[in-house]
Amino acid sequence: VCRLDPYDGLPESYLIHGGRTPNNEISSSLYLLTMDSRGCNRKLMVRCKEKELVAEVPGARYGHTMSIVQSRGKTACVLFGGRSYMPAGERTTESWNSVVDCPSQVFLFDLEFGCSSAHTLPELHDGQSFHVALSREDCVYFIGGHSLTSDSRPPRLFRLRVELLQGSPLLSCETLDTGLSISSAIVTRTGPSHKYIILGGYQSDSQKRMECSTVILDEKGIQFEPLEPPNWIPDIIHSRTWFGGSTGEGSILLG
Repeated sequence: VCRLDPYDGLPESYLIHGGRTPNNEISSSLYLLTMDSRGCNRKLMVRCKEKELVAEVPGARYGHTMSIVQSRGKTACVLFGGRSYMPAGERTTESWNSVVDCPSQVFLFDLEFGCSSAHTLPELHDGQSFHVALSREDCVYFIGGHSLTSDSRPPRLFRLRVELLQGSPLLSCETLDTGLSISSAIVTRTGPSHKYIILGGYQSDSQKRMECSTVILDEKGIQFEPLEPPNWIPDIIHSRTWFGGSTGEGSILLG
């Protein structure tokens, strides 16, 4: 899920791509969810519309991220990572429901025409799922994530820069040194500036991450600061799983 801030008179909206269906299938569909309270009675209207992508289209997946970048007066969506079922030609009866990391390509598509392009960058050579992606202007930061190939959560941090040039976009990637070893974390934005709180997630298959971090994106780059965690109730401390999400600026719902 990717949030789109209101712009040019358009309401707040969300892009939803992929995920698992109730039949345990993995979807490749893209939807635009909008919420509008205009009108004389200010009634909240929720609309959902399927968006079609063309050209180099990302396949079905889950555990990936989508982020919005802005460059040279243009806006585009960046999709990266995730998992999917093994290709049909490689599946056997024993591995029919086995999943693999998706190829480490970056997909870039515009929201108006749905034209999608795939990009391979040498820095992004391993599969990455359930990572955190935060964007500011023309940069996206990929933090942490889990790799099925190595069954690990290395403290990775990449900065992807997207220049939306006339004709063909230019993408570059840089490996940074101050990442977090984390997967499936919950992120909330704390205000109009690019300041976020990362909470929860996993450090290993059997170890939850009980710490919290503040992340700040500015013109200098990305900064991590430790944050005092809440007083966890025993149910959260002793349970093996996290479940939750952001419910607005600075708020998180946990279960």
